[in-house]
Amino acid sequence: MTQHLTKETFLTKVFDYEKNKEWKFEGEKPCIVDFYADWCGPCKMVAPVLEELSKEYEGKIDFYKVDTEAENELAAVFGIRSIPSLLFVPKEGQPQMAMGALPKETLEQAFSEIFGVEK
Repeated sequence: MTQHLTKETFLTKVFDYEKNKEWKFEGEKPCIVDFYADWCGPCKMVAPVLEELSKEYEGKIDFYKVDTEAENELAAVFGIRSIPSLLFVPKEGQPQMAMGALPKETLEQAFSEIFGVEK
C-alpha cells in the first residue's frame, strides 16, 4: 500500500536531512519515493502502476508518495525539477533518482538491480 509522506514522516521513515549531512537511511526495508503533483498527467499514469507493485512487493519494499506542491521543502532538498521523479532507496548505499513515468517492467528491473528484491 502506498503511503503519503509529509516532511515529518519523511524525516523518520526515509532520511533525516536536518540531523545528518551524510546519507543515512532510516527505514527497515528498501523504499521508492514518488515525487508527484495532482495536476501532472504522467504522475497519474504511474500512480496505478506503483499501487499495483506495492501489493506485489508487499513486505519487501515500502512505497511512498510526496506531493511536491504540499511539500516544497522536500522537493527542494532533492532538487526535484521535473515530475514524476522516483527516488529508489536501497537499505545500504546511496539512493538513485529516476525521472519520468517508468513502465512496470523497468520498475521491476530496478527493484532487482538496485534493491536485490524479486517478487
